[in-house]
Amino acid sequence: MGLIRMTKWRTLILATIGFNFSFLIWFSFAPFTGPMAEEFGLSTAEIGILASAAIWLAPFGRILTGWLSDKFGAPTVFAIVLVYVGVFSMASAFAQSYEVFFVERLIVATAGITFVIGIQHVSEWFEEENLGMAEGIYAGIGNAGAAAGALILPTVFYAGWSGPIFDTRWRAAFFYTGVVAIFLGIAYYLLGEAAKSEHKRQATAEKASFDDWIHTATRYGTVVLALAYVMTFGLELSMNGWLATYYDRGFNQSLELASYFAATFSVAAGLLRPIGGYVSDVLARKEKNILPVFTGRYREQWTFVTLCFVVVTMVGMTLAGLSGEVLIAVGAGFMVGMACAFAEGSIFAQVPAMFPNSSGAVAGVVGGVGTVGGIVYPLVYSSAAMPNLHMGYTVVAASMVPIVALTAWVFRPKIASVANEAGFIGSDAGTTSAPPGGDD
Repeated sequence: MGLIRMTKWRTLILATIGFNFSFLIWFSFAPFTGPMAEEFGLSTAEIGILASAAIWLAPFGRILTGWLSDKFGAPTVFAIVLVYVGVFSMASAFAQSYEVFFVERLIVATAGITFVIGIQHVSEWFEEENLGMAEGIYAGIGNAGAAAGALILPTVFYAGWSGPIFDTRWRAAFFYTGVVAIFLGIAYYLLGEAAKSEHKRQATAEKASFDDWIHTATRYGTVVLALAYVMTFGLELSMNGWLATYYDRGFNQSLELASYFAATFSVAAGLLRPIGGYVSDVLARKEKNILPVFTGRYREQWTFVTLCFVVVTMVGMTLAGLSGEVLIAVGAGFMVGMACAFAEGSIFAQVPAMFPNSSGAVAGVVGGVGTVGGIVYPLVYSSAAMPNLHMGYTVVAASMVPIVALTAWVFRPKIASVANEAGFIGSDAGTTSAPPGGDD
């Protein structure tokens, strides 16, 4: 029992605040890549590696914390992550060598694993028919922490910052955001409650064995949603870490202006995400077909449409960049953010609805595998093999086509109806998910 009586809406607010700040501290390096590159002598390719490195530990970390959240409850796991992230963020502010700084920021970047902890926490409180909206609000506002970082941090820690403690603006930003993370972790532990009832908490904990995890991790539904998340959330991560550099070096903008331009993507990718989840909920409740080829699979239809939208907007990003007009490129970036938001919202409307008693484990796999895009895509954007800084977006779009094709295969009604039981590994028999929507 926490300090106050928790309800589903209070739980949603707590999880959203925690994840929003986690996202802010995760990408707190992005607005300061210029000064950091100057101090440590980094090239454009090395900046791309730094942006990629922010995601390196996320796949395993998300898979692990998703399972741990099912087993031990989200408040405990969320608090532990926030506290150690805060400690290492403060430590990174004192780093004098790039090697030490790199390792410390690598650990700070695990703040991103809190996403699946909050997904599990929210799913333990909300009924199935409203899961898309609730998870969309949580993830959408939470993801907007990247935009908050891009907008707030360069303003608060302005050029010419002169203390207290630090005279370097990015060092001050890392130190003070670390302090906030520690206090927020303590608050999460004291206020949070793992589930809406003890019965629900036990039902989830009992599904947290290793064998159950292997089974759910290899189901068709888990695998295809994880790959879809590579091309949506992984894309979002890559853009959050890269766009400030892109607008700076591709269009000769100042650090502050490039950060503000980059923030428009983060705002779209974050704040529009609830729409993706809400539309999925509405189509499921009203049993509305928008793609007859997937008749009766209402959430799947919307997810497929949004994935196609992502591919189209990425090609548009290249075309906008080649125009040479920065405002057109910013507008194209906003559209990519919108496409990511709609797709991510729809994907995580499906996850807890499909696996109601294993939402943490499945969210961990989907969220963990999904971050791979954030590791790979920045390397494409900054690759010396690209003829210019604009073509990488189209190359990434082409890599998404096979994922969309696999999604179409799994979303066919015959397969989609058993996607939480049939899998790529092992027999179809196994632990069957309970019917969704119960108020345990």
